[in-house]
Formats: sequence, structure tokens, C-alpha cells
Amino acid sequence: MRKIAGNAAALAAAAMLVSAFGSGTAIARTPHSGPRPAAARFMACMVTDIGGINDRSFNEMTWLGLLAAQDAKPTTITAKYLPSTTTADYALNIGVFVREKCGIIVTVGFLMANATEAAAKAHPRRKFAIVDCTYRSGCLSGKRLKNLDQLAFNVVQDGFLGGYLAAGMSKTHVVATYGGEQFGTVTIYMDGFWDGVQYYNSKHHAHVKVLGWNEKTQRGDFIRSFRNRAAAAAITKKFIKMGTDVIFPVAGGADLGTGKAVSDADAAGKKVSIEGHDVDSCLRTPVYCTLFLTTVTKGIAAEVKATVLAASSGKDPTKYVGTLANAGVALGPYHFDTTVPAALTTELKKIKDAIERGKIVPATKSPV
Repeated sequence: MRKIAGNAAALAAAAMLVSAFGSGTAIARTPHSGPRPAAARFMACMVTDIGGINDRSFNEMTWLGLLAAQDAKPTTITAKYLPSTTTADYALNIGVFVREKCGIIVTVGFLMANATEAAAKAHPRRKFAIVDCTYRSGCLSGKRLKNLDQLAFNVVQDGFLGGYLAAGMSKTHVVATYGGEQFGTVTIYMDGFWDGVQYYNSKHHAHVKVLGWNEKTQRGDFIRSFRNRAAAAAITKKFIKMGTDVIFPVAGGADLGTGKAVSDADAAGKKVSIEGHDVDSCLRTPVYCTLFLTTVTKGIAAEVKATVLAASSGKDPTKYVGTLANAGVALGPYHFDTTVPAALTTELKKIKDAIERGKIVPATKSPV
């Protein structure tokens, strides 16, 4: 039953992505450099980070956004990408696209910040965009560049909902979170999660404990990697031994180790749930789909599509911030956990609305 459910969830997640981007075939494609129509006038170019184009996360969602823009204007926009296998490839690949006179060059995440910023500074007439990286968060430094579009997401907001949900679902009154590296784009998720748990405690006179992070001291647990599954499994097992029954890893691909550790605990009769991050976890890690309570998500593909379309129309780069109000961040579906009480779901809807209207302001300020 778990295997059947997991496969169904993966298909459902893929279907949602397809419908969101307006192409019936985008999610089914193997990412590749798109064919260049004869009348193409605008090249939308992407450089991946070392995670690769098929990472089921930032790179793949960014590429889907470029493909969706190409689908929207097939006679105007050509989407293409260059893969990076080492960090040394970032500047080299960006340089290739500068020489090819791409209409916009899109890069992905904090690892690519220095190379992207340097290229944008050196080529002020070229348009650039970087996903999940801003000046205010500390990812970018120096003088703000008018030709560099910052695609950011206020994950304090959906992280807050995730923390509230975790606290409401915990039977042991112990939840946990950990990060891959102590970067602002990681800890901001953990801040929101921590804030949400505290808000639940204040509203329900509860005492749900958060392991792995403290928003006030900015101290917590990190595995110093976004790939080390063994380290992710080890820290997850530690949290489970300490009573955790809901865990929120913010560790990229390494969180597959959390999936394995929770799966082992599940087989041993312990009920532990996971909350995913960035991209719907039933799409990212379908093998562990039934272990995920929900995912706090970023609307990466939709925003990349909008950014490319704007650039192709001659609009200058801006700073986009995804929020609950504009659907740039969201609390994902519950998938197969049908035990979420209706009352808790109602509370979450009210809290979401209150955050959107500014009636509830999480303790942590958005870094974007």
C-alpha cells in the first residue's frame, strides 16, 4: 500500500507542476537545450549549479520555468542551459552565454552568487537573474546591480505554517529541524519553523519543544553538507531517540538520509513524519512519499517563467519576493496523512490569511 501510494503521489505532484506552467509535456521532458526556432530573437540561458539539471529541486524547477517561458512564446524565446560539474564551471559557463549574447542568463543559488555578481558587474548591458539569492540576505555583496534580478522567497511565512502544523501533529511534543550548512537561505526556513511552534504553544498553552535550532540564539545543528546522506541519517536517528516525531530537514539532497532513518523507524513501529522543503517532496523523493506530512514550497518555476517573459519584453530586472499572498511560497498538500484534524487545518487557513494581511507577523524578519 505504501509503494502504491507513493507512486500516486509522485504522479499527482508532477501533474500539479504541469498544469501550473501551462505545458502538457514540460514535466515529462528530459531537460536539454531546447531547439531554436528559426524566428527566435531572445535566448533565455541557464547555468546549473553542481546539483545538475535533474536534481528534482532548484535546477530542475528553474529549467522548467525557462521551458514554460519558451512554450509561452515559441517563436520568440529559445531556452538553453549549460551544466556545471564543478564550481570552477560557473564563471566559464556564464562567460559562454555572455559571448552568445543571451537575452537573460539565469543562475541558481548561493554557490553561484560570486560568479553571477562578477559577470553582471562586468557586463552591465546583459540581463542576469539568480534564484534564491539576495543582497539583503548576505548571499550577494557589494553595490546593488541594476541588471541583476533577485528571485527570493519569504520562507519565514510558509516555514511558520510548517512549524505550527508540526506542533499540532506531534504526539510526543518534541519536533526537530536541522540544516545542511548555516547559510541565511537555510536558517530562514528554520527560523520560520521555530516561530510557528512558539505561536502554537502560545495559542494552545502547549509546551512543544524544538530540537536542532533556536531562533533567538541562532544556534543549532548542521551536517555541513547538502549531499551527505549518512550524516543526515545519523542526526535524524539522534532526534528520534530524543523523542522527535516530526522532523524538518533543510539539507537539499542529503535529506534522503532522513527519509531512510524515518523509514527504518516506521518499520520498527515508531510513527515519525517528515516535512520537506522547496519542492513537493513526493516529486523530489517519491520513494519516501508516504512519510512526508507536507512540504513548505517555493514557486521557483512559475517565477522564473515570469522573469524570462518580462526580460523578453524589454523590462528591467527587479527584485521578486515570493510570499503567501502572491503564492510564491506555500504549505504543500498533506498527501497521505489523513490524520490531520479538520480543526487544525482550519487554524492553518486562518493563520495564513492573517499573515497575508499583516495581522500575524512572525518574530523573524524576512531577509529579502
